[in-house]
Amino acid sequence: MKIFVSSDMEGTAGVVDWSQCRPTEPEYAYYRGLLQEEVNAAIEGAMEGGATEFLVNDSHSTMANLRPDTLAGRARYLSGRHKPLYMMQGLDPSFDAVFFVSYHGSMAGAPATLSHTYNPRAISEVLLNGVTAGESGINALVALGHGVPVLLITGDDTTDAEIKPFCPDIHSAVVKSSVSRFAADSLHPTEARELIRQAAHNAVRTLPQSTPPHITLPATLTVRFRNPDLAEMATWINGVERADAVTVQLTDEDPIRLYRRFVMAVLLTRGIAE
Repeated sequence: MKIFVSSDMEGTAGVVDWSQCRPTEPEYAYYRGLLQEEVNAAIEGAMEGGATEFLVNDSHSTMANLRPDTLAGRARYLSGRHKPLYMMQGLDPSFDAVFFVSYHGSMAGAPATLSHTYNPRAISEVLLNGVTAGESGINALVALGHGVPVLLITGDDTTDAEIKPFCPDIHSAVVKSSVSRFAADSLHPTEARELIRQAAHNAVRTLPQSTPPHITLPATLTVRFRNPDLAEMATWINGVERADAVTVQLTDEDPIRLYRRFVMAVLLTRGIAE
């Protein structure tokens, strides 16, 4: 059984401030350790349930946050920036399941610690087929394209709620409850890891009954930017249409092509976001 793990950082228990998850900050070293333990807990739980092979795609910031030599399960480690499929780079149909570890809520949803949708300086909201989507829902497009179920998500309560319209049978490990964008009630790290380990174990045991994400195709992403200049720049990409002054839409019957177009819009607008 082969598992693809996409790991972020903002959803880690105890993380509530940007200073805790930026490599240039003094607190980062401690909190990257907490992230590493949560990733390992997900791998260990999956191993207990029968999984045998893992690829971890480091998807936070510079995408080089984990220590390869201390990854559980002798997992392969995909790290570094400028990945064509970004947070989902490395996934293909050979995988049996996808895990989203330490994910966070969307910019426009309910209160979620360190909420954003790819680029908080550029994007105000993303809807997938008319439903507010965070990075988890958008990333699920790639899983759908490869026919692979998303079995596990870890993070706060808002993150758990936001993935359910797209992956209703997903297993969740809610390791903190968000109070605001910069406050949360977190489980003790040991308790958080135990919860993740158990959720991962339960998730892989249900694999025979699992299905890929429930996203109707052709799918439409509606992206609301923070100003008209950003929306205009996004329309320079083929297939991106203006909906109003600050909003664009992308529609495609191929979920991976749709995702790639969205990622291109994110990268293109990043340079002028203020």
